[in-house]
Amino acid sequence: MALITWVDESPRNRPALVAAFTGWNDAGDAASGALAWLASRWDTTDVASLDPEPFYDFADTRPHLRLEDDGSRSLIWPSNDLIAATVNGADTSDGDDTEVALLVGAEPQLKWRTFAQQIVDMAKRIDSPLVITLGALLADVPHTRPTPIYGSSDDPEMASQLGLTPSSYEGPTGIVGVLHNACASAGLQTASLWAAVPGYASEIPSPKASLALVRRLGTLLDLSPDTSELEEMAEGYERHVSELAEQADETSDYIAQLESAYDQEAEENGEIEEMRAADPGDFVDQIEQFLRDQRS
Repeated sequence: MALITWVDESPRNRPALVAAFTGWNDAGDAASGALAWLASRWDTTDVASLDPEPFYDFADTRPHLRLEDDGSRSLIWPSNDLIAATVNGADTSDGDDTEVALLVGAEPQLKWRTFAQQIVDMAKRIDSPLVITLGALLADVPHTRPTPIYGSSDDPEMASQLGLTPSSYEGPTGIVGVLHNACASAGLQTASLWAAVPGYASEIPSPKASLALVRRLGTLLDLSPDTSELEEMAEGYERHVSELAEQADETSDYIAQLESAYDQEAEENGEIEEMRAADPGDFVDQIEQFLRDQRS
């Protein structure tokens, strides 16, 4: 039984595939929020969808009922949809239109290896030269400072080519880690961007972290989307969290400690918002050259 339904198999060029998943790897809905915002801004075309039936416990990830304009109801199942986003010249550094493949999905409960293989098959089918995953993690960072962004690759060749430090993390992983392993086994090039979200605001969606991911992704792919709307949302988030923190002295004191530690590290090591990777200043040029080489 085919698990992937293909709608359009012919992107104009070999687009980078950018993926994010709700769930464990999506603190503050930052990663999924970043891709959802980009998808809402750009013109998109459906490329493929993944059958949710084998991968989800629907008692845990439930389908939703939606009321249509005509009064009828539609049943919306958990989805993992691959779309081709046409990025017009206003959102690119060189003024030329380009294309990016976006996959926004939900972390499954079942058959992770099979699930990851389906994503690998999608990437191969559209001949993507690079799979980039977005994630967000809870960390001891203050909401009043720039969001730290981490860049990594588990592929030694990719890490060397792009000047990245391979991940040294050991411990439980989410679907992003499993997908990276599957991509490496299939010979696909991968990279990952992670935003750090304040642990004390874990239940609050963070457009500020989404904004940081959008900006960093834009830098890597030579894109420059107008983020003014997202910036306003980020400012509102910061005000909201500050108002909540003021209601609890312990939280305010804790945030002050985090701010002090953040500022000290920034003074000693430079701007924290810079990507945590070996030779971060070279990363952008190298990844752009990598994509050009793959498309030539």
